[in-house]
Amino acid sequence: MLKPTNIGVIGCGYWGPNLVRNLRSVADCHLKWICDINEDRLRHLQTLYPEVKAETRFERLLELPNLDAIVVATSVRHHFAMAKASLLAGKHTLVEKPLASSAAECEELIDIAQRKGVTLMVGHTFLYSAAVRKIKDIIDHHDIGEIRYISARRLNLGLFQKDINVTWDLAPHDISIVLHIMGEMPSSINCRGNSHITPGIDDVTSMTLQFTKDRSAIIQSSWLDPRKIRDMTIVGSERMIVYDDVAFQEKIKIFDSRVERPPHYDTLAEFHYAYHYGDMYSPHIKLDEPLKTECQHFVDCIRQGRVPLTAGQEGLDVVRILEASSESASQNGNAVALTQGRNAARPKPVAAAAPDKAPPLVQPARDGSPAVPVRQPVKMARTQQNGAWQP
Repeated sequence: MLKPTNIGVIGCGYWGPNLVRNLRSVADCHLKWICDINEDRLRHLQTLYPEVKAETRFERLLELPNLDAIVVATSVRHHFAMAKASLLAGKHTLVEKPLASSAAECEELIDIAQRKGVTLMVGHTFLYSAAVRKIKDIIDHHDIGEIRYISARRLNLGLFQKDINVTWDLAPHDISIVLHIMGEMPSSINCRGNSHITPGIDDVTSMTLQFTKDRSAIIQSSWLDPRKIRDMTIVGSERMIVYDDVAFQEKIKIFDSRVERPPHYDTLAEFHYAYHYGDMYSPHIKLDEPLKTECQHFVDCIRQGRVPLTAGQEGLDVVRILEASSESASQNGNAVALTQGRNAARPKPVAAAAPDKAPPLVQPARDGSPAVPVRQPVKMARTQQNGAWQP
C-alpha cells in the first residue's frame, strides 16, 4: 500500500484556508505544512488544525525530502516564481488560477514539469463542480442541439485587487468553463473595460470570444455590482441551458425553447419565424464542494500518474486568452487573433474575420505540444506592493 501523499500549502490569506480545510479531508493525503509570512494567520490556522506544521520561509518547504507536493495559493505575481521553484525541487504542484502572469511563464512551467516528471495542475475549480459536469454531459449527448452562443456573468462588489484587473481575477472561471464546453480555442477576442476605482486597473470588463461555426461567448466581469451574480446561458439550436451557481437549488434549468425560420417562402407575407415554447425542467445533481473534488483529483493524479483535467496546458490556454483580452482592451476593444503554434508570436490585432478553424482544446490524453505565444505583459497595476505572498 502506498503511503499518504504529503502536501504543503503556500499562502494562507483569502483562498489558502479553504484549500487547507479540504486537503485535510481528502483520502490518501496528509497535509503536513502551511506557509505564510504572516505569523498571525499561521497561529490562527494552527489553533484549528494543531497537527499541521507552520513555516514562514517558503524555501524551507522546498528542502523537505518527505514533502511530495506543494499548493500555491498566493497573489498572482508570485505564482510563476513559486511554482517554478516547487517544480525544480521535484514537487508535484497545484497553482491557483491563473497559472501565471504570461503565456511564456506557463510554457516554462509546463516544460519543467515534463522534464522533472511531476504533476502540474491549475485550480480551475468550476470544472470540478457537479453542475458543470452535468452541463458538459448534456451538451456531449447533443440534447440541446448545436451551440449558438454562450453568455456568462460574474459580478460582485469587490474584492478589489492591486496587481491584476477584474478580467484576470474573475474571468478565468468562465473562460475555463467555455473552453471545456466548446472543446476548442477561440479564433479571436474582443475586450473593453473601465477603471472606476483604481486608475489603470479595470474593475468592469466585457469580453467576446469568437469560435468556429459562427459561435461566440460573451463574458462580463465586475467588482462593482451590488449583487453577487454567477450565471451562464448556453443557447443551442434545440434547447437552452441556464446555469445559476448562486442558486441553492435548481442550479441548472433546461428550457425547451427555440426559434426556427421557414425553409421556403415565396412572398414576404409568407415569411414567419416560428417560436417554440416548451417545458422547463431542472435535472437532479448531487451537490458537492468542487474544491474538495479538485483536491482529491490532484492527489489521485499524483498517485496514479494521470494527467489532470486542468493540467498546465489548460492553464496556458486560459492565460493566452487573458493576454489577448489585455491587448484588445489596450486598443479600445479591437479584435485580437490568437496565433497558432508553440513558437507563435504574441496575439495580433485583426480587422477582418478570424481564421476559420482553431485547433481543438486538448483534453487529458493529448498528443503534440501546447501552443504558446511569446510573452505579452499583463495589464498590471502601476505600482506593486512588496512583501506579502497572500492575496
